[in-house]
Amino acid sequence: MKRIALIHTVKSVLNSFEVQLRETISFDLKIHNIFDDFLASDPAEIGYFSEANENRLLYTLKSSELTGADVIVVTCSTLTPAVTKLRSQLKTPVIAIDDAMAEQAVMAGSNILVLATAISAEGPIQIKLNSEATHQEKQISLKVRRSDKAFAALKRGDMETHDQLVLELASDAAGYDVVVLAQASMAHLEKAISEKTGLPVFSSPDLCIKRIQALLEQ
Repeated sequence: MKRIALIHTVKSVLNSFEVQLRETISFDLKIHNIFDDFLASDPAEIGYFSEANENRLLYTLKSSELTGADVIVVTCSTLTPAVTKLRSQLKTPVIAIDDAMAEQAVMAGSNILVLATAISAEGPIQIKLNSEATHQEKQISLKVRRSDKAFAALKRGDMETHDQLVLELASDAAGYDVVVLAQASMAHLEKAISEKTGLPVFSSPDLCIKRIQALLEQ
């Protein structure tokens, strides 16, 4: 039986990601979930990912490795730059939630509209997309639109208000090639935003799960 360790910072993703995994991957899985909202809330409050928080993430990754996991998955895009930095310190493969999304989004277009709700995710997704563009030897242009009010609604569990505000961010997408949803908590709006903008929309969970499946099948 394959084992997966999941590290979460958002309750809605904690509640949905394992369900999506089991619906997609047909073989038996043993899944361990770790929830630590401080990993994302701290950089959101202080404006940067501190050395102390990076050490906390490393300990969390090491703890996940001790479960005997075949793969560790970090489901929060705010953590991606730190995950990229820390991967080499673990023997177990570590997948960041937006690895596959960034790769495919950059392949699909050069003018990219990024929608975000958390300020802590804004910098990391730009770093990730620019890094992927460098890897693909491609020039891209990024525009980020963020709604702090949508993030506040998410935190208090008001998904109706959250969704309405995110859809408003997607207004006036003329001139862009693709839309990227910066956080997994926005993924359920992928179809609605694609219909609203007429553009391909990339979100992380489904693409991440396909990458997990491919890794476990090797």
